[in-house]
Amino acid sequence: MICRSLHTTRFHPVRRAITAVAISLTLGGGLTAALSPAAQAATLGELEVVAELPLRPGNVTPGPGGRLFATVHPLGAPAAAQLIEITGLKSYKPWPSAALQRGTAEASDDHIDSPLGITCDRRGRVWIVDMGLNLGKTRLWAFDAATGRQLHRIELSQDVAPKGSFIQDLVVDDRAGWVYLADIAGPGLVAVDIATGRARRFSGHASLQAEPDAAMIIGGKPIQFQGKPASVAVNPITLSADRQTVFFGAMNGKNWYAVPAKLLRVGVDDADTAAGIRRVGPKPVSDGAATDARGNHFFTNVNEGGIDRLGPDGKLVPLVRDARLDWPDSVHLSDSPWLYISVNQLYKTPAFSGAADAGVPPYRIMRVWSGDNAR
Repeated sequence: MICRSLHTTRFHPVRRAITAVAISLTLGGGLTAALSPAAQAATLGELEVVAELPLRPGNVTPGPGGRLFATVHPLGAPAAAQLIEITGLKSYKPWPSAALQRGTAEASDDHIDSPLGITCDRRGRVWIVDMGLNLGKTRLWAFDAATGRQLHRIELSQDVAPKGSFIQDLVVDDRAGWVYLADIAGPGLVAVDIATGRARRFSGHASLQAEPDAAMIIGGKPIQFQGKPASVAVNPITLSADRQTVFFGAMNGKNWYAVPAKLLRVGVDDADTAAGIRRVGPKPVSDGAATDARGNHFFTNVNEGGIDRLGPDGKLVPLVRDARLDWPDSVHLSDSPWLYISVNQLYKTPAFSGAADAGVPPYRIMRVWSGDNAR
């Protein structure tokens, strides 16, 4: 099974100038839209609203058959669910079940606690990284997208992910069986062997650190984080289509880096890993990134409310700017060139503002056409 979102999906919003749309409702399946070939055409940078939610999505990932899964951001207001499936323009449900999630109750080792990073691999597994902020431990969970059955639960050791870690983004190599994660606390990169649960942490390198000249400024206002000027280290992380290269960079960073994936795995010396790191090109201040099969890199641009693209030619260019992209958080490509975006006004939360939450629903899931060659 392949996790994907085709041109014809369950959540195809009404697009500008659509002339031939057939919409049908399926009981228990949600909204299905069948578009004519003419209506399926999109222009570079075209932006659509997929869902409007009363709670903050953390990260979002397309799933098989046009399904969409998202985490609920742990820095937002308490929520009855931490992991959800989007079921319509204004609807969602806890996934795979409410019983498996903490909700608004006390933290429990048997429940999903505070997930953020999410991705769906080509074996039909939905992966989340659960930061365990209320438990002092980080865990990886994997579920079968078709049935919701739990497939993996891996607890990271304290030497790899000590209490106070903020491991918030992940990518999965479903061929070799590795998960790669980014921890802004430390900061560091973590590689986990799915089969054994063995893990290694790589840290201490300059490429993982926030850059002093990469200021976070939104609407002309410098953004604070926990009472200080925002200076967030390694955050977005992506994987090449052949799974051989991990790409990464700091949120407060202007440089995008690459390292051979095998150099992050267990048994490799830190000096060898450091020697293998190279700069790919420039990036904006960004909370999320995605990499396509042609070597294009897409970044959320939190300062300018948009998405930027770094091409194989090394040039960074805007893909879209829109006032509704009020803190674009994560981005994930589907099998088509649609790039899915979670938008959550994160800088308005108390962790950033130091005041009451100023976010105003709806929070959105959106998508942008990344180009016909971005497959």
